[in-house]
Amino acid sequence: MSWTLVFTDQYNRRAARFLKRHPQLHEPYRKTLLLLQANPHHPSLRLHALAGKLDGLHSVSINLSYRITLELLIRDGQIVPINVGDHDTVY
Repeated sequence: MSWTLVFTDQYNRRAARFLKRHPQLHEPYRKTLLLLQANPHHPSLRLHALAGKLDGLHSVSINLSYRITLELLIRDGQIVPINVGDHDTVY
């Protein structure tokens, strides 16, 4: 199954700020999004559900330090990224 990434304006602004602060992460970020679209359950993404105030959201890893939080709309085959940053920023 192919998934569709749905980017909001708010997420695009957050991602642009993130990539401006971390230019070395452009390629890992791009690869994470491509893999997420192809197979969100790929083991290297370390997809997991979040709890507490982020209940209903999931997280995937760009690398060991940086994450993308997202909403999986499984019935529609859509993935909506919510936030990107280090562990403390997104959680």
